[in-house]
Amino acid sequence: MFSSQASACRTAVRNAQPNVRQSRRFLQFRSGSTLSASRYASSRQLKGAPNHPAKSQSSPVFVSSVFVNPSRRVLAPTSLGSSFSFSTAPIRRKERPPPNSSESEEKGEEAGEQKIQGKSKNSDSAAPASGSASGSGADGRGSSAGGSGGDSGSGSGGSGGEGTSKKSRKSSPEKSLQKPTVPDVYPQVMAIPIAKRPLFPGFYKAVTIRDPNVSAAIQEMMKRGQPYIGAFLFKDENADQDVIEKMDDVHDVGVFAQITSAFPVHGEENSLTAVLYPHRRIKMSALIPPEKKSDKKAEDVSVPEPITGQADEDKKGDVVASFEEGSVEQSARDVLHYEPTSFLRKYPVSLVNVENLTEEDHDKKSAAIRAYTSEIVNVFKEVANLNPLFRDQISTFSMSQSAGNVIDEPAKLADFAAAVSAGEINELQDVLETLDVESRLAKALVVLKKELMNAQLQSKISKDVEAKIQKRQREYWLMEQMKGIRRELGIESDGKDKLVEKFKEKAEKLAMPEAVKKVFEEELNKLAHLEPAASEFNVTRNYLDWLTQIPWGQRSAENFGIKNAMKVLDEDHYGLKDVKDRILEFIAVGKLRGTVEGKILCFVGPPGVGKTSIGKSIARALNRQYYRFSVGGLTDVAEIKGHRRTYVGALPGRIIQALKKCQTENPLILIDEVDKIGRGHQGDPASALLELLDPEQNSSFLDHYMDVPVDLSKVLFVCTANMTDTIPRPLLDRMEMIELSGYVADEKMAIAQRYLAPAAKELSGLKEVDVNLEEDAITELIKSYCRESGVRNLKKQIEKVYRKSALKIVQDLGEDVFSEEKALTDEGKAAQEEAKKDNTDVKDTPLDMEKETTEQPRVSLKVPESVHLDITKENLKDFVGPPVFTADRLYDVTPPGVAMGLAWTQMGGAALYVESILESALTSSSHPSLERTGNLQNVMKESTSIAYSFAKSVVAREFPENKFFEKAKLHLHCPEGAVQKDGPSAGITMATALLSLALDYPIDPTIAMTGELTVTGKVLRIGGLREKTVAARRAGAKTIIFPADNLSDWLELPENIKEGVEGKPANWYSDVFDLVFRDLDRVHAQNAWRDQLAKSEEAEKHEKSEK
Repeated sequence: MFSSQASACRTAVRNAQPNVRQSRRFLQFRSGSTLSASRYASSRQLKGAPNHPAKSQSSPVFVSSVFVNPSRRVLAPTSLGSSFSFSTAPIRRKERPPPNSSESEEKGEEAGEQKIQGKSKNSDSAAPASGSASGSGADGRGSSAGGSGGDSGSGSGGSGGEGTSKKSRKSSPEKSLQKPTVPDVYPQVMAIPIAKRPLFPGFYKAVTIRDPNVSAAIQEMMKRGQPYIGAFLFKDENADQDVIEKMDDVHDVGVFAQITSAFPVHGEENSLTAVLYPHRRIKMSALIPPEKKSDKKAEDVSVPEPITGQADEDKKGDVVASFEEGSVEQSARDVLHYEPTSFLRKYPVSLVNVENLTEEDHDKKSAAIRAYTSEIVNVFKEVANLNPLFRDQISTFSMSQSAGNVIDEPAKLADFAAAVSAGEINELQDVLETLDVESRLAKALVVLKKELMNAQLQSKISKDVEAKIQKRQREYWLMEQMKGIRRELGIESDGKDKLVEKFKEKAEKLAMPEAVKKVFEEELNKLAHLEPAASEFNVTRNYLDWLTQIPWGQRSAENFGIKNAMKVLDEDHYGLKDVKDRILEFIAVGKLRGTVEGKILCFVGPPGVGKTSIGKSIARALNRQYYRFSVGGLTDVAEIKGHRRTYVGALPGRIIQALKKCQTENPLILIDEVDKIGRGHQGDPASALLELLDPEQNSSFLDHYMDVPVDLSKVLFVCTANMTDTIPRPLLDRMEMIELSGYVADEKMAIAQRYLAPAAKELSGLKEVDVNLEEDAITELIKSYCRESGVRNLKKQIEKVYRKSALKIVQDLGEDVFSEEKALTDEGKAAQEEAKKDNTDVKDTPLDMEKETTEQPRVSLKVPESVHLDITKENLKDFVGPPVFTADRLYDVTPPGVAMGLAWTQMGGAALYVESILESALTSSSHPSLERTGNLQNVMKESTSIAYSFAKSVVAREFPENKFFEKAKLHLHCPEGAVQKDGPSAGITMATALLSLALDYPIDPTIAMTGELTVTGKVLRIGGLREKTVAARRAGAKTIIFPADNLSDWLELPENIKEGVEGKPANWYSDVFDLVFRDLDRVHAQNAWRDQLAKSEEAEKHEKSEK
């Protein structure tokens, strides 16, 4: 039936205009669009970019088709214009089904095949071999790719049935095959964002698509023969996605590109690599967001109905039609809107409306254009000489130009220059967006010039490296030839023999033990039989080198003069009587015996008290070599005991390195920060120190690398630590502890005047200048700025005072007195002149840096003798700012419930106040409770509970009428909550604070106390009494209460520390109570809270009676 309608249509057209038959073109049918013959004919005349078909000739690109219905007027394609691409390549024709076969309605293609109204049969033709989706007519026949009256141009097209006449199959020149063309206008495309650099027309680019939806859309486009996309550059160079979410994310100017091929990415599912060929510039005008998936069926979309009419039995064949220009214009108002990318709406991809960008008119013979073109060609030649890759690209570009002369196409030349250059993204995009050819050439030339500069720099670097390598190779060969000549002449023996002789000579000068000498001879014999090229040769050589560099039997002559030692120690340090006495004892033993064994001393004290520096002074006093290394944070055992020789780059431990450096068996080795040693997966260094610091074992210390016993019994080991809590007990047991407490004010004063101030003055360049830091200023620094135990912060403040003084002197006298001309030497002036010529960035080191440097560029300037500056207490603020500490203690008058305790910290001692308050008024119905705050740790929390229980027992025993603890809700707090507090020594202080609140009696603010308390009232021994005494004196305390077990520690304290402070030992808390509450009114204490409790009881009775 449908065949007869098509035949009637052809008959009607031939009768209307017989003269057009030879020139007409037949249109490939495809559902969803209409197109006039005149529009199709005009599209054949348009100039297209070079054809790069994605299909073989047997699978042409079909974009649109026409359904013809004689019962309706012809529809004009006003909505599509010339946005379609057509192909006359033949498709495989199918046999016409029998006339009596049943007709059914089915869905068409996935991209929008629409339901045919009336009795029609959907196409069941197979797809072409290349995988493209060939369009089919609504009658179920294949459509002709070219020819007239349903004829097939090559004999393979058309869908004529069994009754198709021979006349309709005749070929003619008008029915010849034509190559598929790229559409000149494509108003809507799928957009793919590009990162890193834009694409330019005429130059291939491969992109990887990882979005599965975009990959599926590309595959369907390839099947449909519409492999066209828009490529736009991301504004953010770090962006990486395949869908454009907002127009602002990409540049609006891109390229219209054809996908020439696509293949999957190995190892990545749903990903493919697409090769793009850009044809022209386009501009994005609108972004169409992806439509959400719906359940809309294919039959809900309206489709133009096929042409129906009388069957022509004589003219059976393909459903094709041609139309006159006039007939199309009459049907313009009945056009059905169709978009060639409508089938992509089912994918969440980026669709954009675009418009073509055309180059502005230009004169190829213009002087400016010819000059730019010539310069670009010249730059290409220079870059090609430096970079072979450019040479290949230029050759490929020249061969691809049909004209053979790139100068005749300046626009393409500019695009090529930008396409092959590795310039900035914005510069390349600017070239793409520029439509004026002259401006585009200028911008492309700038980009290409930068590429030339980069190529020149790479060439220079390559030549320099090559020259250095050639020089080294030449020197190597000359040296080898010279060695060979000397060996032939007998001038020089073989290098290995000379090396063996050298090791023997060194070993003869050393007093090696027998065990070591045996190992040495074995290794030396091994070295003599090894080839120099063998890997074991260098290992053995390095081992023998270390073995002969250890000072076997070599000791330095020690100085055992007592007076000399006292003089040296007093020159470097003030105080430290315990340390100096221990060193003098060591010297006295050595003086009597003639030799001394090594000892292990450990100095423990807060930072800044001189632990490390005293070790160096001891080495100077004993005339011993000094070596220091820190084990703070050390986690590798190999640092102590060395690596095994099996490892590449193995070395002995730090102790063997110390012996090599000092070249004596009896140096002083200072091991710093032994309390901060770490532990890692490479072992426990603290355990490795057990052998090293044990006098019974270190006489045969075994290093992993040396693998021979080394005698360390003559070494004097000095360790330093801030605290002993973190030192393992076995290691602490092997060391002799000497505690260094903090300095008091008079000690700090002496240290500042003798050591710190002169050193800071010289360091600031004021050694010969009359700048005087007066004593009252130092006192103010100690009292109001530097209250820590050590003197490190005091040293910083004094240095700051002298630095400010230097700045004040320079500013007051001006640059005329201290001019740069006087300060610079002749070499410094020359170097400065060379530096002025240097235009490189400060972060880049110039190539001729040696010209800008000299050994002594400046000399010190002398300050005039008329300058005089005094730093006093009054003007000290101008140098170091306002005071940090403004009060001696926290409370001038302590209220009931507050007592001052003493604590030990890593920084020394500190005053620790304990505060207690009553949270709510006492009532007969209230229940007792205790809340504790102040960042208290477990041990201190237990002390709080003990003190609370003991205070309740004291009140119950001594003041039975006082019902305070039976009804009171208490809150106990230790100030400075940011500091963790732990330890049992605050026990008596907490009990005193609670009793002070319960008895309503304020404690004397000049009394400080420390001691551990038991539940029975026994006061136990504490540590750090010296530091706590210093802290109490600094806080203005007059009396210190401490455990009686610490009386010996108190007696050993220097008098300058105990000056102005009275010590009171206590065995039981009753001793503390008698000292603190000596003026207590016991009657008042018994009845302190009776009135409050009585009032609350009366109030409760009154409330009950009212109820």
